[in-house]
Amino acid sequence: MKSFCKIALIGFLTSFALGQDPAKKTIEEKKPEKSLSAKEATVIVSTSLGEIHIELDSKSAPITVENFVAIAKSGYYDGTIFHRVINGFMVQGGGLNADMSNKSSGTAPIQNEANNGLTNDRGTVAMARTMEPHSATGQFFVNHKDNGFLNHTGENSQGWGYAVFGKVTEGIEVVEKMRAVKTSFKNGMADVPTQTITIKSMSRAK
Repeated sequence: MKSFCKIALIGFLTSFALGQDPAKKTIEEKKPEKSLSAKEATVIVSTSLGEIHIELDSKSAPITVENFVAIAKSGYYDGTIFHRVINGFMVQGGGLNADMSNKSSGTAPIQNEANNGLTNDRGTVAMARTMEPHSATGQFFVNHKDNGFLNHTGENSQGWGYAVFGKVTEGIEVVEKMRAVKTSFKNGMADVPTQTITIKSMSRAK
């Protein structure tokens, strides 16, 4: 299992370079003007395999949550896919179209908030990024198991980790469906589902 984690981490970091806009170099470090209200705290991700309810943690990850909600409200995620699935690890989406072309969020990279005390446990949702710690824009992933090696250990390039900003409160069975799909290589990428898993829409729970 340890060797798997090391191999997965290398692939994880490399794959996360996809979907990021190289022209967006400025890190968004401003604090959100206001926290999300309780009614805005849960986002429903409607997928081709069912709905996933994500409870956002604006208190622990205010910058990340504000960014995620703004992108979701813009309709950016509609039609994007879960393009990377590793059984027993995570499912990743939010940055590619169904034809596997990259879709830029058009937003600047945000400050990595992985030092907020939240950990990459099963069912938590975190931001994807490149090897650069503060490079996350729109891609995110749902942890399929406890992935402690993705947690923050220090404010340096090796230790920043991946910022958790929410957790699945309903629809974990949909994540289970995702992790069970067959995968293959496609357009030079590994772990791509052979069955297209589409994000139909994102909306706030009533």
